[in-house]
Amino acid sequence: MLILRSKVLMAGSLAILAIAVGAAAQTPAVAPRAADAQVGFQRAAQLTPQQELAEADVSISRMEQGSTTVSKMLEQARSARDVVKTLCLNDKLSQIDVAIRSAKDRRSALQVAAGRNDQELSNHEFIILTVLRQRGDQLIAEANQCIGEEAAFIGATNVSTTIDNTLPPTDDTQYPPSDNTVVSAPPISASASGM
Repeated sequence: MLILRSKVLMAGSLAILAIAVGAAAQTPAVAPRAADAQVGFQRAAQLTPQQELAEADVSISRMEQGSTTVSKMLEQARSARDVVKTLCLNDKLSQIDVAIRSAKDRRSALQVAAGRNDQELSNHEFIILTVLRQRGDQLIAEANQCIGEEAAFIGATNVSTTIDNTLPPTDDTQYPPSDNTVVSAPPISASASGM
């Protein structure tokens, strides 16, 4: 459990770093005015810890609804005995459930930080919760794309064979030749090979 938690923390930290770097790279620089020489970064609206808690509850609720939907899809795949879809949905559902448990842990930590009025820690926990919600959304989308049995081939299969009457009645070729003769291919001319 400790290893899983440290992996989730590491993944969350890397995701936050990637989002921050991507956002910084996409933010257009604003030319400084002569009077105030500030760097042209625009900061997102700051939520209070109480607002972050409310958003966290919405995110967790949304993830749980997605988990319920994927669970119903899994039940349908199992009843249809669709092994491929069952395995895919089971994997996605397990990952969603891990994300939900991590989000609930982060929500508890966010509540503690909000109770202490620790803005920095509550922002940190909220950012990780946001990344977990995004991961949950991604997993739900992937679950919707799980591919099962091909539905186009339902029913009996009919095979028909057509024999070409222009072929000779017997096969005079043997491979490899039984009389130890060496078979060589004709030489390839430069014009025939496309050179």
